[in-house]
Amino acid sequence: MSASPLPARLRTAAARLLLPTVLALSFAVQAVGALLPSVLLLMAATAVGLAADIALHRWQRSMTTALGKLHATVFVRQVVRDLLLVTGLIRIEEQDYETRYLALVCGLLLFYALHFACQALAILVRRTRTLPVVTRNIDASSLRLSPALPALLTQRAGQRLLTFGLPSTAGLLITAATGSARWAAAGIALSAALALVAIGMLVLRLLPARRPVTSEKALEWFEAWLAEYQPTVGMYFSGGTSSAYQANMWLEPLAQLEGRPLIVLRERFMVRHIASTDIPIVCLPKVADLMRLEHSTLKMLIHPSNSGKTSQVLRIPTIKHAFVNHGESDKLSSCNPYAKAYDEVWVAGPAARERYALANVGIDDRDVVEIGRPQLHAIEPYAGAPSAAYTTVLYAPTWEGWDGNPGNTSIIEAGENIVRALLADPGVRLLYKPHPLTGSVDPRAATANARIQEMIRAANALRAAEHPDERPAPSSAAELAHRTAELDRLTTSSFRASADDAERMLIQSVPESGRAAAVAAATAAWEAAYWASFPAWEHRIVVGARPTVYACFNVADLLVSDVSSVISDYLASEKPYAVANTSGIPEQDFRSTFPTVRAGAVLAPDASGIPALLESVRHPEKDTYAEARTELKLHLLGPSDPPSVVRFNEAARALCAEADEHRAGMAVRALTAIPSQRDAGATLDNEHVRG
Repeated sequence: MSASPLPARLRTAAARLLLPTVLALSFAVQAVGALLPSVLLLMAATAVGLAADIALHRWQRSMTTALGKLHATVFVRQVVRDLLLVTGLIRIEEQDYETRYLALVCGLLLFYALHFACQALAILVRRTRTLPVVTRNIDASSLRLSPALPALLTQRAGQRLLTFGLPSTAGLLITAATGSARWAAAGIALSAALALVAIGMLVLRLLPARRPVTSEKALEWFEAWLAEYQPTVGMYFSGGTSSAYQANMWLEPLAQLEGRPLIVLRERFMVRHIASTDIPIVCLPKVADLMRLEHSTLKMLIHPSNSGKTSQVLRIPTIKHAFVNHGESDKLSSCNPYAKAYDEVWVAGPAARERYALANVGIDDRDVVEIGRPQLHAIEPYAGAPSAAYTTVLYAPTWEGWDGNPGNTSIIEAGENIVRALLADPGVRLLYKPHPLTGSVDPRAATANARIQEMIRAANALRAAEHPDERPAPSSAAELAHRTAELDRLTTSSFRASADDAERMLIQSVPESGRAAAVAAATAAWEAAYWASFPAWEHRIVVGARPTVYACFNVADLLVSDVSSVISDYLASEKPYAVANTSGIPEQDFRSTFPTVRAGAVLAPDASGIPALLESVRHPEKDTYAEARTELKLHLLGPSDPPSVVRFNEAARALCAEADEHRAGMAVRALTAIPSQRDAGATLDNEHVRG
């Protein structure tokens, strides 16, 4: 009987520990080689250890951090490695070793001292290049920005020590093999020379004319820019990299608002994760610097999400705040009590207003404003039964959420059954688009997601064998590559691997005129090329930023999803949809609990209803939910006239007017609080009389 394979978790742990184990063994073998002494053993162990150390810094940086916590830093490891080499040299030639190798030891000590000096200068350079404000789409050239030095000099101290120390280690090894100390001396001299060159490059960057302006000057520049640009509306966002999509979905609506838009961020890394936009972006990590917005012309901010740092910007009295959320669903998370901290809560339609009232989380109904969903203007309406040879079904399950509710996502209990049933229909083309956070909380979701993708790849292999001649022309792939390159050119900036925030600010200056229109045209061309680049029968696993879920809506004939904002957004098309019920409650209770379900089919975890669902899509006369979808769309998204874009702009204009009134009132109160000249004189007279 063959042995069972190791569990995946054990294999992963073994792979992670391989390099540290090799590194530890290399030191042990190097010590043995130095004490025997054995030149061959010493050379082999040193070479293997150095290679393992370099590999650790290249591919397992988290492990180098763990070793650092054990005080086994790269500096300690390099010193031990060199000392073992020197010990080996002494053991190999025991006569007159003091005079022969004392200079080598002193040279090594000098190299280590230069390394410390280099690291100190690197820290100073990084500090001078870390400005209190990070910008994008703004001309910040007056801040004396310049390209960053190579990361080896400023950011990667461990790699720098290993790289610069390579000549000295090689020289010591050759000396151990040949007995000639000249090789070691030459290697150590070269290592010291490399460190001196690095020190010189760093010192040059610290000269007053070569470094950016001071923090005080940078903040003065920022205030001057605010006074010149005069922003009126904006978006505030704080969060992790995986939550950037929450802000990105509001970029286009924000750009269409009247006035001068601005995006305010709090995390430096988030500047790189905001999608392509022409809107000026500022990142203010410190609260004290954020407060400078109080004296700007900024009147209102929309908030796509709640975060721990949101309360900091809410303290600014001159700015009004509206919570817009990053999607609406029937889940409790769509009615967070934190929403009462904002001046207004902007929702899509009457359903969300009712949801807040039923949740009883302290939201005054007068503060709820219905604006629709301005992102949905590009979603195409329902055009009847599928006209193509294949019925396109979009399966877009949401993620598992934080509360462990089994009804949050269908991917664990029903995902494979749903996909299996859809793949079993020869007339279905499946688009599978899982939520970006799938598997981030529950490993079972990640496992199910992987199995589903494997099922889709296997189904594609079978269909490819059945339709060997039904493939697009080779020019389709070339067209997609061309459109991808063009869209990337318009929406991304090329940075060197060592680029820091200051260099990115220099490169991402004011965008070219007309870029937004060019991006829109390039996006439409890319989407057309994407859908034409594969055969009509091919199932697709859609991950990443492209194509967007809205682009998938436009090619889908049917949506299968969970209770999430995807359903609400898809209803803008009034196309058929189905919701998976993995909550464990009866269907009738499921429909009454989650109103977004009432205009769609409900699928049990076994997905037995898929055949009947597909039949109703292909034959609209069997579709019993058509009228209900029209009614539910109005209930969830509000009326189509005026359009959501118009209602969004009207809400922003009204909130800006409230901000103006508030500022005017503050100014009046400030004036009345200052005593007039006569009042001041009367006060003096009264004091004289009392005296």
